Amino acid sequence: MTTQPTTDNPDILILQSRLQDSDASTRRIALIELADLEDPDALPWLTHALTADTNAEVRREAARLLEGWEETEVVEALSAALTDTDETVGEVAAQSLSQLKTAELGHIILRWVKNENPDVRKHAWRALRELRLPASAPAALAALHDDNANVRREAVGVLGWLKHIEALPELARLASNDSAIEVRRAATGALGLANNDSVLPALRSALTDSEWQVREEAANTLGKLRLESSGDYLIAALADSYWQVRLQTVRALGKIRFVPATSALLELLDHSISNLRKETALALGELGNTAALPALRNAENDSDPEVRKAVRIALAQLDKH
Repeated sequence: MTTQPTTDNPDILILQSRLQDSDASTRRIALIELADLEDPDALPWLTHALTADTNAEVRREAARLLEGWEETEVVEALSAALTDTDETVGEVAAQSLSQLKTAELGHIILRWVKNENPDVRKHAWRALRELRLPASAPAALAALHDDNANVRREAVGVLGWLKHIEALPELARLASNDSAIEVRRAATGALGLANNDSVLPALRSALTDSEWQVREEAANTLGKLRLESSGDYLIAALADSYWQVRLQTVRALGKIRFVPATSALLELLDHSISNLRKETALALGELGNTAALPALRNAENDSDPEVRKAVRIALAQLDKH
């Protein structure tokens, strides 16, 4: 191991011998005790362990313990750790970086998004996502064409958190055509940053995707957008072979308050899956169509208490109409 930092801090001096112990487990426990001091004087020891310790478990622990520190030297060390030979260290470093609150520190992480290693690029984009650093948008747009699906997915996340409207055409392309399910799903969700019908063709396509997870995300996104023009497409999705897709579709129709869906929804009130019955009752209440009253009253004696509660809520809403 390389030379450890020096200190005259008495609290750290007590731990110094254990921080330099030949046993990795001893060093790791000492690092935890060091972090518990919450003393800035401990940072050089933690960053040293992250960058120089020979044991991956110790480096991983150091990366975890550095979460929440906003100092430049910590961000530099965690960013460099994205290239660690043990990928789990890079993953933990990315998680710690993702907890940063100072957007400008993201410029340090941004240096790593073009690294030759796709895992490093993936970790860097994951770390940047919640920082909402505007300067990351151009590079994230370029990363949508990365050869690695995980990198594309994380770049989609960055653009979604930035609410980068200029990315909508590219996100629509990925939602419809990307070869990787996780990218199509992420892009479909990111289309929720739109505030108009421009993304409807891509979301309509996603509603018929070959993978149910993408179809589920499409229904969820349409519910968030509350586009009345998507109502007919959602009614068609009520016939999906996966109940998870139907559940999100029911929720979306309720949020949109698409009254023409009433009859299609009524058919689901006696579905064998109780969660679907519950969401259907709630959606019927949102629609406000009193034509649903007889069926809802029949459902007041449903065998599931959560469904009965949803029915009561729906009836109370309809009583106002």
